[in-house]
Amino acid sequence: MSAHFARPDRHAAIDRLADRRMLRELAYIDGHWTAGQAGQTFEVRDPATGAAIGWVARLGAGETDQAIDAAARAFPGWRDLPPRERSIRLRRWHDLILAAKEDMALIMTLEQGKPLAESRGEIDYAASFIEWYAEEAKRLNVESVTSHLADAEMVVRREPVGVVGVVTPWNFPSAMLTRKAAAALAAGCTIVAHPSSETPLSALALAELADRAGIPAGVFNIVTGDAATIVGRLCEDPRVRAMSFTGSTEIGRLISAQCAPTVKSLVMELGGHAPLIVFADADIGRAVDIAIGAKFATSGQDCLAANRIYVERPAYDAFCKAFAERIAPLKVAPGLESDADIGPLMHERAVRKVEEQVEDALERGAGCLTGGSRHDAGPLFYRPTLLTDVPDDALIMREETFGPVAAVTSFETEEEVVARANDTEYGLVAYVVTKDGARMLRLGRALEFGMVAFNRVKITGAPIPFGGVKQSGLGREGSRHGIEAFTELKYLCLDLN
Repeated sequence: MSAHFARPDRHAAIDRLADRRMLRELAYIDGHWTAGQAGQTFEVRDPATGAAIGWVARLGAGETDQAIDAAARAFPGWRDLPPRERSIRLRRWHDLILAAKEDMALIMTLEQGKPLAESRGEIDYAASFIEWYAEEAKRLNVESVTSHLADAEMVVRREPVGVVGVVTPWNFPSAMLTRKAAAALAAGCTIVAHPSSETPLSALALAELADRAGIPAGVFNIVTGDAATIVGRLCEDPRVRAMSFTGSTEIGRLISAQCAPTVKSLVMELGGHAPLIVFADADIGRAVDIAIGAKFATSGQDCLAANRIYVERPAYDAFCKAFAERIAPLKVAPGLESDADIGPLMHERAVRKVEEQVEDALERGAGCLTGGSRHDAGPLFYRPTLLTDVPDDALIMREETFGPVAAVTSFETEEEVVARANDTEYGLVAYVVTKDGARMLRLGRALEFGMVAFNRVKITGAPIPFGGVKQSGLGREGSRHGIEAFTELKYLCLDLN
């Protein structure tokens, strides 16, 4: 063990890494690892135990400018590479990520807290976007136009916009970065990324593997440190032509305003407040399976989480009883325990918000069938909770919930529940459980959400256009549409005489 890793206060699980170089604590700019001009650091801790995992470089405005400089210099060369060459390097990156899956999953669980099985799944998910866009790089759209002029030929082509700023959250620290970066890199853009300061190590591990894959210096940069300073510089700099952000609607509004003076292209995946609608014709066991998956994955810290569960009155009592029976035995434990179901929340603010929402719902007349308090596994653990008869004016029915708390209420008619589900500023995803095919088509039209899942939970993946409507975001990520925000359409008109 090197002296660097031998600090007595460092998390003991670091010894489980097969490749110690995967744990990077310096920022990555222009192909080099840097501590920054001031040499300052911030600590990354395991939310399950509080143990230190690493001390990461705290960079500021000057280093952000250096990263933008590097990306701007690297852009012409990366843009002009034949698409097949970009594809080869992206595919190599993909293969290296899968080869390092165990180390990357360990790093993610240590810094984010999610169960190790979920972290492994996220690494697969993250790699899938790189594989997808490695192929899309070779198919960047070139389209012809039927000429309206007798002596001219017309072509419309897509060209990369240039430098792209990427800002990623802590709940999916690998997949949110690759979903954005792979699309931009495939298009021929260069990247300056700022990961959440709560989970920067997953992003830095991706940079280590990108370097090994032969992604050229300056093409993929990771700037760690103070979000307000770094993101502010990305928004202000006119050389950054697009910003891609995943996070809260509140911060999304701020980034949008900061980007307005330089008129950047924006891709934003913002907050969600998903309804899950269970009709009386549904199989109760299947409906409960869906509710468990839609609510408790990532300990409820997911923008796709089912935050408002509406159950048709004839099925309500049976559903609540079966749901409570499934929730109660979920194991709350550190993510490194092999059978953990619910890990810690990310920080104390998240736990306090959950407590506030539960207390408010109970004061407004809701019942609590199971859970309802912190868990003795540690200060950031909360017991999986089922609230029933939750009124629509309760905080938990109006605000996004990032925690393992399910709020259930009843409804009488299809028209009523559609109106209640749509009564929100958010519009990311909705879930519906029913056997009625005609009802599926009606609700597919009526629900004001960018994605609607019928009788299942898992719907995301590299081939689909992920995104929401209303204040849940702008644009789409994944699919062939995910590359569009990082390109500009150029029209060529060729005189034939």
